[in-house]
Amino acid sequence: MTKMKRISEDYQSRLPDNTALKQQQLPAYRLQLSATGVLSGFFAAGAFCLGMGIILILSAKSIKEIEVKYTKICANCAELREDATNFDKECTCSIPFYLSETMKGNVYMYYKLYGFYQNLYQYILSRSNSQLLGTDLKDVGNCAPFSNSHDGTPIAPCGAIANSIFNDTIILSYNLNSSIPIEVPMLKSKITWWTDKYVKFQNPSSINLSSAFAGTTKPPYWSKPVYELDEEDPGNNGFLNDDFIVWMRTAAFPTFKKLYRRLNRIQYFIEGLPAGNYSFNITYITRFKGEKSVVLSTLTWSGGSSLFLGLAYTVTGAVTWLAAFSMMAIHLMLKKKKMLFIQD
Repeated sequence: MTKMKRISEDYQSRLPDNTALKQQQLPAYRLQLSATGVLSGFFAAGAFCLGMGIILILSAKSIKEIEVKYTKICANCAELREDATNFDKECTCSIPFYLSETMKGNVYMYYKLYGFYQNLYQYILSRSNSQLLGTDLKDVGNCAPFSNSHDGTPIAPCGAIANSIFNDTIILSYNLNSSIPIEVPMLKSKITWWTDKYVKFQNPSSINLSSAFAGTTKPPYWSKPVYELDEEDPGNNGFLNDDFIVWMRTAAFPTFKKLYRRLNRIQYFIEGLPAGNYSFNITYITRFKGEKSVVLSTLTWSGGSSLFLGLAYTVTGAVTWLAAFSMMAIHLMLKKKKMLFIQD
């Protein structure tokens, strides 16, 4: 009896406490969905997605955009630059075009590359984040084969991404009164993500930027060191150069465009870009196996001219409505059979 009593006490000691929580006796609400409620939810979600999709598509269609490809037009400059003896020579090609209607509001200039694979795994890893933060310029361990020069000097900025920076110079000219060409004022500031400019990229702390980069050398394909990227604006030099930061954010697809300049709305361009004759004056640096182009575009509240988001909403809404109609048809069929069964 004593043994049986001890076993009973041990068994009871292992039981959970007699509380509502541990005995799973808390009050609960079991959601009971009716066919009417489910169908109403599906129809409402489908209507919302279809409406948003149509609005986004119309918004994207309202954007004015013009693209000018210049790879073949500037082929002579590319051939000139491929000769090693002409590496320091500049070659500029001019591409005229006609803007049929005014591009009102803010206008943005992009460069667009076709067939440039920034999404390769080794390419993406070929950078030094500690170097880009200005904490250790000699940290080039992940940047091979663009980590050190032939004499062993660390490269700054190091890595394949920085070495392949887009370095063509693009100037937009407007033919005022169809005869007098004037340069369209463009801004090269505020074209980066805020987190990139103020968090991910920092210059080494020093009064003189050139002395801060002493003991390093420029990437092989660069014509000037990183602290001389912008001779007009000293604050736009080093790792804080806007063009450099934009390039360092790698693209997911081989065809991509990146922000290059934005219109400074002054003088003749207060309302935007007026219709008329324009030309791109491009200082062509290097070419690759893909193509290059320049894009002028406006923006709306929903972003750029891509139809992807609008189409995604539209397709989702259509599929939701298709599912709702299918469920409603099944529900009515089953309801009719049940009524016939009850009558019989």
